[in-house]
Amino acid sequence: MPSETRAIAVAGGRLHAVADGDGPPILLVHAGIVDMRAWEPLVPFLVDAGYRAVRYDTRGFGQSTTEDVEYSNRADCRAVLDAFGIRRAAFVGNSRGAMIALDTILESPERAIAFAWVGGGIGGFEAGAVTPEETAIFERADALESSGSDPDALADLEARIWVDGPRAAEGRAPRWIRDAVRDMDRPLLEPGRVTGRPIPLDPPANERLGDIAIPVLAVVGAEDTTDTLAAAEWLEVAVAGARRVVLPDVAHMVGMEAPEQLAGLIVDLVRPIGTWA
Repeated sequence: MPSETRAIAVAGGRLHAVADGDGPPILLVHAGIVDMRAWEPLVPFLVDAGYRAVRYDTRGFGQSTTEDVEYSNRADCRAVLDAFGIRRAAFVGNSRGAMIALDTILESPERAIAFAWVGGGIGGFEAGAVTPEETAIFERADALESSGSDPDALADLEARIWVDGPRAAEGRAPRWIRDAVRDMDRPLLEPGRVTGRPIPLDPPANERLGDIAIPVLAVVGAEDTTDTLAAAEWLEVAVAGARRVVLPDVAHMVGMEAPEQLAGLIVDLVRPIGTWA
């Protein structure tokens, strides 16, 4: 399959991006505990379906770099599209990447033709109560993060939370996914890592969901966190025409656990639109 790699200069940083395949473009934005390699299981299914899969490392992740500057994730997202000559794309975002994609769609609606929100969040949305099991495991993670004394233990725990699911039995998900996520997450926990200072969307996404006028699909794993499940429910309610799909025995990393299912859902979302560029 045709593949293109770009090193994209942005203010105070450089973005590493890859495009695979031919056809209408689909932009993939990764979660906050991984980098764009998390999309590798999904990409072949999109390419085989006739689409161009574009993915990139957000600032400070993977091979992308940043200085200690204020920056806009939305502007970075547009810079990736521009670098590949893409006027409009279907957006797919997982976790933090879903928030970045959603914010970009709201700030630049002319760049998006559809949106698959995958185990994501919504800026300004507060889900409410979580289970006691989740409270306990997130308190452990917060304590490890605050101390900064054992990044290896924190990487192990974050893989446990986001790959197995906070309420599921440890070891529920395939070992290779936990190992891959941990390997991508561990460098992100290194003391002194420069992340830059992202400028939030103002007003936040939750106050603007009624402005969305493109097809929206919310995909969430049944083993994901309570607040992620709640956000998926709210997106279906707040966005006209949005549809929610809950995948059983899947947690946060949907594109790694169920790539063929996710690709099928994305293709079902965008196929009726026809072609775009």
